Amino acid sequence: MLTQPSVDVLLGLQWGDEGKGKIVDVLCKSYDVVARFQGGPNAGHTLVFEGKKHVLHTIPSGIFHQHVLNIIGNGVVIDPIILKKELDALTARQVNFKSNLFISKRAHLILPTHRLLDAASESAKGQHKIGSTLKGIGPTYMDKTGRNGLRVGDICEPDFKAKYQQLLEKHKTLLGFYNYPCEITEAEREWFDAIDYIKNLQICDTEWLLHDAVKNKKRILAEGAQGSLLDIEFGSYPFVTSSNTLCAGACSGLGIAPRQINKVLGIFKAYCTRVGSGPFPTELLDATGEHIRAQGNEFGSTTGRARRTGWLDIPALKYAVMINGVTELMMMKADVLNTLSELKVCTAYHSAQGTSDRLPYTLDAAIEPVYTTLTGWNQDVSHCKKWSDLPEALLHYIAFIEQAVGVPINLVSLGPDRAQTLFK
Repeated sequence: MLTQPSVDVLLGLQWGDEGKGKIVDVLCKSYDVVARFQGGPNAGHTLVFEGKKHVLHTIPSGIFHQHVLNIIGNGVVIDPIILKKELDALTARQVNFKSNLFISKRAHLILPTHRLLDAASESAKGQHKIGSTLKGIGPTYMDKTGRNGLRVGDICEPDFKAKYQQLLEKHKTLLGFYNYPCEITEAEREWFDAIDYIKNLQICDTEWLLHDAVKNKKRILAEGAQGSLLDIEFGSYPFVTSSNTLCAGACSGLGIAPRQINKVLGIFKAYCTRVGSGPFPTELLDATGEHIRAQGNEFGSTTGRARRTGWLDIPALKYAVMINGVTELMMMKADVLNTLSELKVCTAYHSAQGTSDRLPYTLDAAIEPVYTTLTGWNQDVSHCKKWSDLPEALLHYIAFIEQAVGVPINLVSLGPDRAQTLFK
């Protein structure tokens, strides 16, 4: 007999930075477990509550709720140094994570040399660089698929140092090919100190932990990092991340079965942003783009880099909804567009092959966005307390997107704080 699906998946539908951390934090009261299923410290989830800003890179966004079990799944890659710094910051804020944070033994470790390989690879690409965060993510996933990576479970094995040394020698050889210096003495010391710290955390077979939670009818939220358009399979390749950012990635990244998935919650901004290189059809390289960047504080929480900004892209959004099986939408940062009297939405692409509302195989420079112009609400909506308080123009903007995408928008965020969130 099949049990009622108890896993909801929450993920971004654009190029990341959609505001997933805030929504996980807002929704936590309805869940017993929050589990990260892919990515690493290249992701940055920003939460704001009680006037304080909190940035998480590896730890699930449910960590501030004591009743929530937080799981770092097997699909995540972990930099021990960064994880320890995150945990030190939580300790300073008197957040008790010792009892409600669990780490998968199968999650792979980022070594100091992974970061060097990342930097060497980007440098070698020159003007064709991907726009990596230089956190060592790509090389770590390469070692994972190459079947010679180090996993969290290895740190408690007697041959851990030997395994580390073997991988280190491989990395030194690769760095030699790049003619890139291998200077890691200080980083290596810090890395092993962090490894000793992690040994005292709750490391386990988290797939069994999740299996028991499903069996006991606990409510589970699978938390994605980055965005659907950065997925290694279906994103804007090669300008993508190294993991599966889609709903399907929750199954392989946590060890849950597809039939256990219930709702798929898709998050998107009222406009678009992108960090780093890669195609961006609706990018604004004018004063309006600068205005959106300034109003939205569009600077990476991981890298600090300025994000590229542009109008909402419906074909890309529809594609992300389709490949994820999204059941409901959540629109973020509507308040950033407060002062614009006119808004544009891309509804199709025009190219030499004609006009289409489908995302093509490649988003090259020859594609021209086809825009529909809508009236902006041109007023501050950050203080609206209920859905009916929203101005008519914003409600029309929401209805336009719902009609175009075919999925309801059930939440609108009007600012960074927990309280600035409206449910339909």
